[in-house]
Parts: sequence; C-alpha cells; structure tokens
Amino acid sequence: MKKGLKVFLTAAIVLSAVACSTSNDEVKEGAKEKVVETKEEPSVPKEYRNALRSAETYSDMMHMSKQGIFDQLTSEYGDQFDAEAAQYAIDNLDANYNENALKCGENYKKTMYMSKQGIYDQLTSEYGEKFTPEEAQYAIDNIKGDYLETALKSAKNYQENMSMSKDAIYDQLVSDYGEKFTAEEAQYAIDNLDN
Repeated sequence: MKKGLKVFLTAAIVLSAVACSTSNDEVKEGAKEKVVETKEEPSVPKEYRNALRSAETYSDMMHMSKQGIFDQLTSEYGDQFDAEAAQYAIDNLDANYNENALKCGENYKKTMYMSKQGIYDQLTSEYGEKFTPEEAQYAIDNIKGDYLETALKSAKNYQENMSMSKDAIYDQLVSDYGEKFTAEEAQYAIDNLDN
C-alpha cells in the first residue's frame, strides 16, 4: 500500500512539474539570477538555507503554490525537511503566487487543453496545485486565448486517441466529471471537429 501511494504521489508531483514548468532557457536564466541573489546568512542554520533554496526552485521553475511548496519540502517522498525549516523557507521566500498560478494555469490550457473551470479546479484542488481561490481566480482572469479553440483541441484529442463518437466527445467536454467546458465551447468543438 505504501509503495502504491509513493508511486502515486511521485506521479502527481511529476505531472504538476510538467504542467507548470517553464522552458529550459527560462530555467537557465533563473538559475543564473539566483546565484547572484542568494545571500548566505551564517546565523541561519544550513538546513533552513537549503530549504529556502529548494523553495525558490519550486517557485521559480515549477510555479508552485505556497501550500504546494511547503508540502513538497516536508514530504517523506519529497525533500524531507522538518516543518520548522520548511516554514522558514515559506516565510522568507520572495514569491508572487498570483503569477505562479497564472503560469501554471497557462500551461494546463496549452498542454492539456483544459477548460476554464477545469483549470480553476486543478489550481485549487488539495490533490492538485493547492493555490488559494483568489490566486486561482487571478490566473483565470488573466489567461489569454480562446477557450473555443481549447475545447476543439481537447475534442480532437479524444477523437484521435480514444476513437470516441461526436456525442460521447460532447458529453465528455461538458461533463462535471470530465472537461467542464461550457455548452457553447463544446458545441463549437463538435461543429469544427472534422475541419
């Protein structure tokens, strides 16, 4: 049972990392900047400083939420810092969680063709990204692009990879247990599926 949970948690962390990560060029630039910005404070225990550096990486490169970073820092399947070191990192981390939520949401839309509601739910889920409702709403309000086209991409994905009928695709697109697109977005997708 523990092995299965460990595999599941590892897979969830990897999925979040892939969905919310930046390009290698951005990572390299961020890493160069961090070398300059990080200051060693001898009065702070090394364990605390290491937790802060790890938290900076999770925020800057994986665009994680405050709770997501804390959980990753303290997880027995993650960094395994004690709660005090993790809290020091959270308290001293210079992060813009609204922007992290936005970048994460943009990646969900672009790579996984998720609906507005689907993105919001993933961003706020205790099993997902764990952003606050306000941070997730900021992301939703600022994600650029057309959800009609996103619904179409999702529909084509279902058609090509799962050989589903148009009716089944429509139902999946609008389902509360599926993609959660609006009826208008789903109908647009169905109407343009063969184009």
